[in-house]
Amino acid sequence: MTYWHTIRYLKPVQFWSRALFRVGRPQSRLVGADAAPLPRNWQNPVAKPVTMTGPTRFQFLNVSQDLNTVGWDDPEVEKLWRYNLHYFDDLGVQGSPERHQWHEEIILRWMAENPAAAGTGWEPYPVSLRIVNWIKWLLAGNLPPPGMIGSLASQADWLTRRLEYHLLGNHLFANGKALVFAGLFLSGPDAERWLAIGTGILRSQLKEQILEDGGHFELSPMYHAIALDDVLDLLNIMTAYGHDAAALGLPISKELVVRMLEWLAAMTHPDGEISLFNDAAFGIAPRLGDLSAYAARLDIPIPTRPRDGLTHLAASGYIRLQANDAVCIIDVAAIGPDYLPGHAHADTLSFELSVHGKRLVVNSGTSLYGNGPERLRQRGTAAHNTVLIDGENSSEVWSGFRVARRARPLGPSVSRAGDKWTISCAHDGYRRLSRPVTHTRQWTFDDRTLSVVDSFGDAKATAEARFHFSPEVTITAITDRQFVADLPESTVKIDIRQGEQAHLETASWHPRFGDSVANQRLSVHSFGAPIGIKIEW
Repeated sequence: MTYWHTIRYLKPVQFWSRALFRVGRPQSRLVGADAAPLPRNWQNPVAKPVTMTGPTRFQFLNVSQDLNTVGWDDPEVEKLWRYNLHYFDDLGVQGSPERHQWHEEIILRWMAENPAAAGTGWEPYPVSLRIVNWIKWLLAGNLPPPGMIGSLASQADWLTRRLEYHLLGNHLFANGKALVFAGLFLSGPDAERWLAIGTGILRSQLKEQILEDGGHFELSPMYHAIALDDVLDLLNIMTAYGHDAAALGLPISKELVVRMLEWLAAMTHPDGEISLFNDAAFGIAPRLGDLSAYAARLDIPIPTRPRDGLTHLAASGYIRLQANDAVCIIDVAAIGPDYLPGHAHADTLSFELSVHGKRLVVNSGTSLYGNGPERLRQRGTAAHNTVLIDGENSSEVWSGFRVARRARPLGPSVSRAGDKWTISCAHDGYRRLSRPVTHTRQWTFDDRTLSVVDSFGDAKATAEARFHFSPEVTITAITDRQFVADLPESTVKIDIRQGEQAHLETASWHPRFGDSVANQRLSVHSFGAPIGIKIEW
């Protein structure tokens, strides 16, 4: 039954494309293409973080390995780490002249040690990111080592026969972007074909993946920032080569970038980092400030940051409340596209809160992918600032990237009285239980307080509301219903207004891949009765 409730949402293209992938890989073929003349007005993209710490040493996901020891495809090495190895992100680092020699040598080594169509390096997603990174490196003025142009052509041609229609989403978008880069950078009939295929993919995917409010449809701030970086790269290379996006049929414009920047700004805390809803972590995608600077280099006007009051990202399902230096970001969204919930968490009606410019209430974040129990725990409701009923997740997350029955928001409603905002929303994720429950949550916010009240109708079920706090915060119990949170240079009061039992517990926060940082959480229990908490700063 779990499997049925997972696959029933998939699109037909995902079924037949997956079947074609399993039939076998096509043979690579020789293709001919030359590099087109380099454009003069290519703008520097966002600089990548250093991942190459020596001529053969790499650090990804907080794990350092030497290529001479693990090689390109050691099955004992986590697959996401191997994926990163084949991306070649370090080519985008702004660094010392010695990096050029490292980069040239590692490109030559990759070509020599990764035969066509074999291994992790030839899976479509790493191929897509590597094509873009190699071309960006060459557009920066680096001369191609022997065989590099031919390898780029072979990789682009291979990619056209391994497009990820079975996954769709950011994977297919990356495929299309890579083919546009290859089609513009290289010349000849094959390059024209790659450009046509790439623009065809992006033409449909941009309309579907970028919502009316500018948000990316997977509803992850991290993947939104990646998508925004992709859009800026596409504008950059099309402008550099004298192509107009509209003439190619692509709905890419400066206005689109502005909407995407506004969305990211609304989902960013005062510390400049993203909120951690769904799969999200620091250090993977560019920060808002870096993307804004990139947009400015492309002559795109930078929108103003969110002002005090309410910002409702209605198409996405997020709400930002801001008053002076307090920011509350609320999730009243669906978990993501029905056919693509791989980066979704069971976090419906969760929220994050910053006060005095510092994070106070935090979701637990994402430190790993894969299929293990820790991945499942981090996706579960208990790792977020919302309510478990009878110990169950609000959406049935399972395996590493799957969801069966999922919570759907009912609402929200928004009201204002003076400077006080009230948001109310419910979800039906617990209607599937033997004792069906509709969870309703109300947030009341002004410049000094946030009150959160959870109610469950007349259902008699065990409810547990969890509130996770930043590791920078120390929570101390004054009574069994009163707590104080000590932030740098300030103190916050926390009162349990409703609920039967409250417990202060040790937990963990995962702001980056590979990171697990000890923090505290407050758990409030009830049997059918409402749960209420007030945070005052």
